[in-house]
Amino acid sequence: MEIAQIHRQLQTLTDRAEIADLLDRYLHSLDERVFDEAWARAFHTEDVTAEMPIGTVHGREALLAHIRRGMALFDRTMHMGSGYVIEIDGDRATVRGTQLSTHVLAGDSEAFFVSGGHTLTELVRTADGWRISASALHVAWTRGTPPRVPEEWTAAPAA
Repeated sequence: MEIAQIHRQLQTLTDRAEIADLLDRYLHSLDERVFDEAWARAFHTEDVTAEMPIGTVHGREALLAHIRRGMALFDRTMHMGSGYVIEIDGDRATVRGTQLSTHVLAGDSEAFFVSGGHTLTELVRTADGWRISASALHVAWTRGTPPRVPEEWTAAPAA
C-alpha cells in the first residue's frame, strides 16, 4: 500500500471519528443545558440552518435563541444518537443518523415526552474543526405528553 493511500485512509478515519464525536458531544450538551455563545460556536457555523419540530432557524444567533427557548419547555432531558452513516467529500460531510430524545416537561416531574426520529446533518471543516452547517430532525414517532409549544413559535411568517 502506498504512503499516499495510507494517508488518505488515516485522514478519512480521523474525520469520521471527529464528526461522530462532535455529534455525540452536541447531544450530550443539550442535556447539560449550558447554552451560550461559546456553546453555539463549538458546534455550529455562523450561517447554520436548523430544522426542528418547533421550527426552522437560520444563523447561529437565531439557533442559540431557539434552543434556549425550546429547552426551557423541559426540566430534564436525555438525548441519544446512533447509527451514523457518514459520507465525507473533502471539507464537507453529510451524516444520516437516528435520535432518541426523552424529556421531562417543565413543572411536571411525572410528565414525560419521548420522540424517535431521523437526523440529517451537513458539516464543514473549519479552522477550528468540523462544524454543523445544516441539520434537520424528522420525528418518526412520539410517546407521552407533548410540551405546549406557543403557536407563534411554529406559525408561518406573514406574507
